Amino acid sequence: MATESNISYVSPPPTAAQFVEVSVNTETGEIKPERLLMVVDCGRVINPITATGQVEGGMVQALGFATSEETYFDEKGNIINSSFRTYKVPSVIELPPIDVIFIQTDEPSGPYGAKSVAEISMDGVAPALVNAIHNATGVWFHDLPLTSGKILSGLKK
Repeated sequence: MATESNISYVSPPPTAAQFVEVSVNTETGEIKPERLLMVVDCGRVINPITATGQVEGGMVQALGFATSEETYFDEKGNIINSSFRTYKVPSVIELPPIDVIFIQTDEPSGPYGAKSVAEISMDGVAPALVNAIHNATGVWFHDLPLTSGKILSGLKK
C-alpha cells in the first residue's frame, strides 16, 4: 500500500459559478428548486467521480442551509428541533436534478495540475437561489433560510 499527499504553499483557490432554477408558488410562498448547476474550475480533475460527489454533496448541504435548516429555541434557550425528525434537511426524494461541469485547466503549483475542490460548492447556492427567486417575483430576500412563511410575507409587502 502506498499513499501520497501534496501541500501547495501557493494554494490557488478553485473558482466556480452556480445557478438555480426555481418555481415559486405566490399563493403559499412555497419554493421548489427545479435544478442546480455548478461550473467548476478546480484545475485538472484527477478523479471525476469523487470530485463530482464532493460538489454535489456540498450543493445539497448548501440547499438545506438556504431553504430549511434553521435552529429554533424555546424561551429558556433550549434547542427545540435538535433531532433529524424536527431539524429539516433535504432528503434524496426532495432534491432537484444536480449538474456539475468541470472546466479543465492546468495549475502548475498543484499535483498533476490540480487545485482543490474543497468547500467551494457551499458558496453559491444561497445567492443563486435568492437571485432566482428575485427573478421570478421581483422581491429580494435577505434572511435565510428561505421558508414559505418568509417568502409569503415578502410577497405581500
